[in-house]
Amino acid sequence: MGFISWIILGLLAGAIAKILLPGRDPGGLIGTTLIGIAGSFVGGWLSATFLHRSVAKHFYDPATWGAAIAGSLVLLIAYRLIFGNSRD
Repeated sequence: MGFISWIILGLLAGAIAKILLPGRDPGGLIGTTLIGIAGSFVGGWLSATFLHRSVAKHFYDPATWGAAIAGSLVLLIAYRLIFGNSRD
């Protein structure tokens, strides 16, 4: 997959992570989108490094999607813990 594919995957993974973890985020829509993009990269890297599962070359691989969504969830939870709910 190319760089643009990872960005698109990250946008979608961030949206799915936001659906799975509802609530107000300190960064709003833009912050959540950026976390989704970063989460897809982090999830892919963690999957390849620690699980010894290389990232698939296909956009529709379920393991790649799972890693991207998991990375987005982890970063979204960490972001909420660090910055709190400052939008009240």
